[in-house]
Amino acid sequence: MNALTVLASEGDKFEAPGTELFDFPPLFAGGPAWLTKPAFFALFGAVVVCVVFWMAFANPKLVPRGMQNIGEVGYMFVRDEIARPFLGRNTERWMPLLMSLFFMIWIWNIFSVVPIIQFPIASHIAFPAVLAGLVYCIKVYLGIKHQGPVKYFTNMIPKGLPLPVYFLLVPIEYLSTFIIAPFTHAVRLFANMFAGHMILAFFSLVGFWFLFEKPTVAGFGVGILGVVVTILLTMFELLIQFLQAFLFAMLAAMYIQSGLHADH
Repeated sequence: MNALTVLASEGDKFEAPGTELFDFPPLFAGGPAWLTKPAFFALFGAVVVCVVFWMAFANPKLVPRGMQNIGEVGYMFVRDEIARPFLGRNTERWMPLLMSLFFMIWIWNIFSVVPIIQFPIASHIAFPAVLAGLVYCIKVYLGIKHQGPVKYFTNMIPKGLPLPVYFLLVPIEYLSTFIIAPFTHAVRLFANMFAGHMILAFFSLVGFWFLFEKPTVAGFGVGILGVVVTILLTMFELLIQFLQAFLFAMLAAMYIQSGLHADH
């Protein structure tokens, strides 16, 4: 950071982007405080998922063509790689939820590299927190429904251990299941999208600043480096965006399975 400041023209100072990147006013003057760019494009992303899969499966053919091909590839990926390894014979029942989670989160993440939007929706903690909370509520509901209100809580603890072990194991198990698991489910997605957006913004600003805003001979190389790193990180970020959507949906499948069947 000091090196970048030194290379900037005298009297000016390069300022790295900060958390102001995540602060958005209402979309229009006098509008509700919640109706911001992230909220609008979160809804837009959900609509995109609905439209794409409606186009794919509204009128399915025996020999798939066009959008149906894309829809079936997406369906088979979620079924075979996310749902079936955890849910087994219950896979088809939970496919609508897991399909929605995976593709909506993936599109939300991809928005960070889409021109004009250029913002990952999941980098606002409220969005992954709501989705993780939904999965958590489903998990608890299924656990109580299928195992009973007493057995659901007792089945979490292995049987046959020495009594002193339970004094340590029980609080750890309950803390992990009811607090840490849903917290990390949301924060993992949020933290990756937040950090990725910050890093991309930093290096893209470096390139713009030293090539266009305050061009100097000394800063030209730094500007080129900023552009190259931005391109490479964007490619890497596309992979991370996919993996985070995959992991979130996979954990959702795992949590649903743990509600349907006792862990121990």
